[in-house]
Amino acid sequence: MDAKIQVALPQAHRAKVMLWTDVSYHDMEQIDRMHSPSDLKSTLSHVFGVDLPEPKREALLALYVHTVLFSREKNFNKEQTSALLSIIKSVHEANTETPLNNIEECFTYCKELLFCHSIRRPPFSINLFSPEEADLIIKHIYNGYIRHYKVYKYIFTPQVKLDLYLTYSDSSNQDGSNVEDPSFEDAENMQEPVGEEPEADSSDTPERPNTEPEDATTSP
Repeated sequence: MDAKIQVALPQAHRAKVMLWTDVSYHDMEQIDRMHSPSDLKSTLSHVFGVDLPEPKREALLALYVHTVLFSREKNFNKEQTSALLSIIKSVHEANTETPLNNIEECFTYCKELLFCHSIRRPPFSINLFSPEEADLIIKHIYNGYIRHYKVYKYIFTPQVKLDLYLTYSDSSNQDGSNVEDPSFEDAENMQEPVGEEPEADSSDTPERPNTEPEDATTSP
């Protein structure tokens, strides 16, 4: 028997600055020393404390590894890579918090997070990424994660199954079959009998004029 779970509804998240939130400067030094994918995956697993069963663990670590490789390809520094890893982590957590469709909320949250790291407005946002770098990041996240969000949702969220039950209440009258419908009876009484002509009222019948000639009388 399947256990019943409480399905969380999609929610809007508030973006904030995430510099050194999940990955510290010391963690970034360890990550930068790793070059092989296996060593990088092991280090990221330790940094983020990933303790999940398969295939969740493999999918999440692959997401973090691709983020680090993308940062190295674009020559991001430690601060930028740390913030980008936290952005990816936050978007993933927002996506997998509910099995329902929340793609619009996730993409909006992702863009707001990038705005917080590309516009200088302390303490609400910082200019960690240039407009060109922010554009490259949003395209990378869209192509690498948003377009495959259903795959991550399938792996990380429980499957929702709808069981529909129909219950009929016993509110009908048990003797209702013996009770005639008064409206139907009235409708029958209002119907005129077929084949019978209404009797004519003698008072409404006009008198027929007397056309017979009067008897002629002979006067003496």
